[in-house]
Amino acid sequence: MLALVAPVSAVLYWLTIPTDSWRPVFVGQIILVAICVLAAIAFFRTVIWVDRDGVSERGFLGRVTSYDKSVIGTIVLLDLYESGALDTHPQLFITGLDGRLLLRMRGQFYSRGAMELIVEQLDAPIVRVAEPMTLQDLNRSRPELLYWFERRYTSHTS
Repeated sequence: MLALVAPVSAVLYWLTIPTDSWRPVFVGQIILVAICVLAAIAFFRTVIWVDRDGVSERGFLGRVTSYDKSVIGTIVLLDLYESGALDTHPQLFITGLDGRLLLRMRGQFYSRGAMELIVEQLDAPIVRVAEPMTLQDLNRSRPELLYWFERRYTSHTS
């Protein structure tokens, strides 16, 4: 964010200070910095924990969702290719007894060790996918694991 805000702000100040119209730029910069600070706080408050009752998550917007161990069906652990890259990130999906996605841990935010810790503590059936998958492969085989905005219409031919 600093790499984006600093040069733009410097140019805006350079253009507005000589005409004494810099105050709206300053107010805009303060608002932008406040939004960035709030986003950083929300990011660092995001957490997943397991207790004797089940698993809980405090999401980015502060909403806490909890799932009892009795409603957890399976845990799916796989490596997902990044878009346009050869790198993979681990992904952990916790599904309900009906196959519905309950919780997802992305490798961009959580380490594989954190995912393994969740697997050990939940003691639920686990499906480990051996080969890395692309988002398109996952969409074809298990679209219910993806968020609505990640699902793409693809042909499901045999």
